[in-house]
Amino acid sequence: MEEAAFSWIKVADYASELQWQENRMCVVEADGKKITLALKDQVIFAFAHKCPHASGIMANGFIDGLGNVVCPLHRYRFSIQNGRNTSGEGYFLKTYPVKENENGVFVGFKKSFFSNF
Repeated sequence: MEEAAFSWIKVADYASELQWQENRMCVVEADGKKITLALKDQVIFAFAHKCPHASGIMANGFIDGLGNVVCPLHRYRFSIQNGRNTSGEGYFLKTYPVKENENGVFVGFKKSFFSNF
């Protein structure tokens, strides 16, 4: 999807200033929403703060060896790249694009139809 289709919200000047937990995840606020960030292979991913199943705090889970974020409550697994449920329950975890450049770390939110007016 085109970058212009997103409103980019700055969450940090540098990735190193984020409050990373031992599990390589952290919670930030962007556009008035809590978002979970995860660091996998030096790439930052962003997704929903809570699991779509039972509202477990995703940042309290972990990233498995296949690159899935695992909810701490019931161990439901989701791709950190696209939010697809990989453990078979049929849920979908909202994901957000991330860009990191010399100006900072940004999370993208889809622009709504009404934001163009």
